[in-house]
Amino acid sequence: MGNICGKEDRDSSPPGRVLGSTPTPKTTSSVPKTVAGPRTLGGVPGSPGSSGGQDDARKRAAEAAEARATAASKGGKLQSQLTAQKKQSTAEMLKHASEADRRARDADHAAKARNWD
Repeated sequence: MGNICGKEDRDSSPPGRVLGSTPTPKTTSSVPKTVAGPRTLGGVPGSPGSSGGQDDARKRAAEAAEARATAASKGGKLQSQLTAQKKQSTAEMLKHASEADRRARDADHAAKARNWD
C-alpha cells in the first residue's frame, strides 16, 4: 500500500537553487508616474475640501430622503386606512373591534326577529 497523500513525481522546481545558478529576479511593484500630494482631512472652513461641501451633500441627501418618504406615503384608500389603523392605540383598536362585533350581533338579532316563524 502506498501513501494516499504523497506525490508520485518529484517536484519539478524544488525550493532553493543549485550552486552556480543565477539568483531569481526580484519582483517589485512599479512606481506610479505621477504622485499627488498628501490629502488633508478637515481644514479651514471655506477652503477646498472643507466641510462646506459635506453640508451641501448632507442637505441634498436629507431632501432626497424626505422626497422618498412623501412619495411612499402617497397611496389610495387602502393605504390611508392602513396608516390610520397604525396610528390607533391598542385601546382604540379594541374599542372599534368591540363596536363592530356589537353591531354585527344587533344585526343578527334583528334578522332573527324579522324571520320569526
